[in-house]
Amino acid sequence: MEEERIVAGEIAPGEEDAEATLRPKRLSEYIGQKSVTDNLKVFIDAALLRKEPLDHVLFYGPPGLGKTTLAGIIASELGVGFRITSGPAIERAGDLAAILTNLSDGDVLFIDEIHRLHRSVEEVLYSAMEDFALDIIIGKGPSARSLGMDLSRFTLSGATTRAGSLSAPLRDRFGVISKFEMYTKEELMRIIRRSAQIMGVGIDEDSLSEIASRSRGTPRIANRLLRRVRDFSQVKGNGAIDLAITQKALDALRIDRLGLENLDREILLTIIHRFKGGPVGIDTIAAAVGEDKATIEDAYEPYLLQAGLLHRTQKGRVVSDLAYRHLGIERPREEGRQLSL
Repeated sequence: MEEERIVAGEIAPGEEDAEATLRPKRLSEYIGQKSVTDNLKVFIDAALLRKEPLDHVLFYGPPGLGKTTLAGIIASELGVGFRITSGPAIERAGDLAAILTNLSDGDVLFIDEIHRLHRSVEEVLYSAMEDFALDIIIGKGPSARSLGMDLSRFTLSGATTRAGSLSAPLRDRFGVISKFEMYTKEELMRIIRRSAQIMGVGIDEDSLSEIASRSRGTPRIANRLLRRVRDFSQVKGNGAIDLAITQKALDALRIDRLGLENLDREILLTIIHRFKGGPVGIDTIAAAVGEDKATIEDAYEPYLLQAGLLHRTQKGRVVSDLAYRHLGIERPREEGRQLSL
């Protein structure tokens, strides 16, 4: 059984109810992604004035940054229905047709992991997005026939962690395309403070800062860490969250001050000790730490790169000076000179 990663951006099994409780319902409650929300407010207000559905919206960026939440807020602001599904869940064109024909005028359909739609389903989606009509082929061979069907005018909101994996025809059919950025420490502190209030737990400013610093710029991770710290405060403290219990909880979870977990540190230490800090290829790193290459590239490497702890070069991965300092390891002089060249 694979161990759950507490600092994973993806939603964990059984976490849906807790997430739903903490999610904001209106734009005025949403924290962060200011450029995205400011533009969306204009587009939503314009759609309401014209009494038309909002243009199709695509959100892209790392997991856990609030793409699903913002899609739900769009529906709330427009006062329409909201339907959630995901790319892998729509296996056939008939599955998509069943979803689309049940939408009412103006409804928002959210498709998570939209880059994982099957190509045959994607092609059916083109006419639905553009013409609000379905054209489905029923049967095979000489007996095949085309079934045309008009749809209610709806808004498709898609989310993806891999914008480059979307086909150009699908991407071009979105009128609004927004990139989600990692959150600042101050934004995360505001999110944690709001979540703590909803959960009914007291928390001081030092604890807010400590949890935010270790949340890898991701609200989902921040809220998950808050729940775990709350558990420690209730069992090993007095129920209120202070800096001492926060540090004790996060240290017990082996999450350091930059939000690194065991395998993050193992990847960096392996490159430092076994490959003299790099450059080294990702296949070699994967074999050395006993982890799948795709898992390292998708789950671990993005944050190490974003945090400036790892550099990707043409020759391979290189550990940065910041990583040496964070791990308390002195960098050999000749390696420092080689990297500067």
